Amino acid sequence: MLGSTLWLTLATLLGLVAGFAREWLLVAAWGVGSRSDAFIVALFLPEALRMAFAAGLLSAAALPLFQQRDAEQREAWLCSLLPRTVLVGLVLALLMSVGAPLWVAVVGPGLSGEAAATARESLMLLAWSAPGILLHALLCVPLQAQSRFVLAGLGSLTFNLPPVLYLLAWGADSSAAGLTMACLVGSLCMPLLLLRSTWSLGWRPWKLGRGSGAGRELLARMAPLFGSNLASHGLALLERMVASLLGEGAVTWLNLARKLINLPLVALMSLNQVLLGLMSGRQGEERLALLRRGLACTTLLSLPAVVGLIGGAAVLVALLMPSQAHDSALVELVAWFAVPLLFSAWNALFARYAYAGGDTVLPLRCELSGSLLNACLLGVLPFYLGLPGIALAACAGVTLTGLLLLRRQGLWSILAWRSQASVALLAMALAAYLLPLGSGHLAQLFSSAAAALILMLLLATKLKPWRE
Repeated sequence: MLGSTLWLTLATLLGLVAGFAREWLLVAAWGVGSRSDAFIVALFLPEALRMAFAAGLLSAAALPLFQQRDAEQREAWLCSLLPRTVLVGLVLALLMSVGAPLWVAVVGPGLSGEAAATARESLMLLAWSAPGILLHALLCVPLQAQSRFVLAGLGSLTFNLPPVLYLLAWGADSSAAGLTMACLVGSLCMPLLLLRSTWSLGWRPWKLGRGSGAGRELLARMAPLFGSNLASHGLALLERMVASLLGEGAVTWLNLARKLINLPLVALMSLNQVLLGLMSGRQGEERLALLRRGLACTTLLSLPAVVGLIGGAAVLVALLMPSQAHDSALVELVAWFAVPLLFSAWNALFARYAYAGGDTVLPLRCELSGSLLNACLLGVLPFYLGLPGIALAACAGVTLTGLLLLRRQGLWSILAWRSQASVALLAMALAAYLLPLGSGHLAQLFSSAAAALILMLLLATKLKPWRE
């Protein structure tokens, strides 16, 4: 489990670093203002679609269905779903492209007239990345079923690399149209990367499989997952709407903070993908034992990252984005967004425990309750606390979701989550009060890194997630 997680982590990390580099180069080339806000608003829907499928929207539903079939049935299943997936992608692209004025008005209500026009033009083209994104997600399923996680995990890198190269080459002379075309090239490269492996599994473009009811069966499993992702990205949409009302540049700050916070999550995303594949073939105590190890691994990987982010937020912003180092809003936002990282990682793990057992409805109900609390607080906290209010609202929603997942799956008294949560809260409080007191960026960076490393060693000694 840990070996597969490590390789998938490295592959996914490259993609997340490329995604952060794209935002970083965008700010370096265009600055923080209406121009960068416009492109980020235009990219929101295609990026949300890509991230939803990268997080397992399709694989969480399709992997158990694929594994329960024999070799001949798997080939027919894949061949029958491929053309339908492309068709759904084209329909989504058309809806986003034709409805671009409406989507831009919803996502960025605070944009100026010129910025809104630029966002509409960009979204009309970016919408056509949908077919490639969906096709890539489907082609990843047979690879994950064979425990070939690395090639499937390179999708993010493939998507982000062309826009990164474009911004590196053109810099301040880059245009929204050029950057949009680079993103489209990345979306087309995503499924092309997997075609050779899919061909070796028996797929041929002229063969139409007869997987009877495969589409309906998959949609029935995906419907609750889609609702969960819709709630998650609906909150992200609401965050950007609120940020656009907090002043020019707030959307870009929020986006940069989210990208920076996503970097430590790469190992957790990889761990969850591996665990889903393992738990899908297990029952009862075997599946519960994997969940316990997964919980220990999640705490071991995420809590030190949270401590490092809280203590080193200022120096990270200064090193990665020196032009924004003078502004405390981004520093505070990064530190506050780090707080719910551990608990959101736990939630993803608990949800996949349910998915592995064929239940995709219960996690949806729990997440909807947490999302409702988050949405209510987004209507209040940011207008009193500024951008940190967005992070506090997210923390409250994540906490409620996790408690409901534990209670409704009967895991409340089975897992050692209380002791781990207590240690986590104490470590975060100490990081917030002690680590930023270092004098100078170098001292603060080393103190934060040292604290994170010591904490990881202590957790490893106590939790021992490598034990069977």
